[in-house]
Amino acid sequence: METVVKKYQQKFRKIRDEINRWDELQSRLLSQFRNASAIIERLQVLQEPKNYGRLTCVNGIREAILGKQMESLQTILISMTKTCEEFHGIVVSLEKILRDGRQQVKGGSMSPGTNQMQLRIGIRPSLADCLEGLRLIHEMYHSDASDVGALHQLLVDQPNIPKEEVKSIFDIILAEEIC
Repeated sequence: METVVKKYQQKFRKIRDEINRWDELQSRLLSQFRNASAIIERLQVLQEPKNYGRLTCVNGIREAILGKQMESLQTILISMTKTCEEFHGIVVSLEKILRDGRQQVKGGSMSPGTNQMQLRIGIRPSLADCLEGLRLIHEMYHSDASDVGALHQLLVDQPNIPKEEVKSIFDIILAEEIC
């Protein structure tokens, strides 16, 4: 029984590593989101010709700057999508650890009864405690991943407008300003 509990402790070490990775991803996603938001806010300012002052005499400056900002935004959105996919990978890993933990109890050489599942050896947790801990951790991160999944879907559904189409819109707008 002590050997089985030690195996569960190994599973929890693996979970701790996954949680640390989750925290890093969460920090990265927050940074990516802030960067994307800053670009979106900047786009509104960059569309106004009056904000260019003397630079308006430079042919194509506005389109070039807006184009670079759009490219940067697209790069960030792609990075955010990849980060969301990494969140999903962690949830899948946690689910596998939970499944393996359940299988370890059910399919092991000894299939413990209710009393053995509650049995504690010294300060070590019982098998029931270990399984419940695995289940709770998986449930919490699965729930968080659902929220991240909604954000991921939003990123996937973001408008994919061809650059030629955007350029033609700018050309039309700028042609109207000249008139």
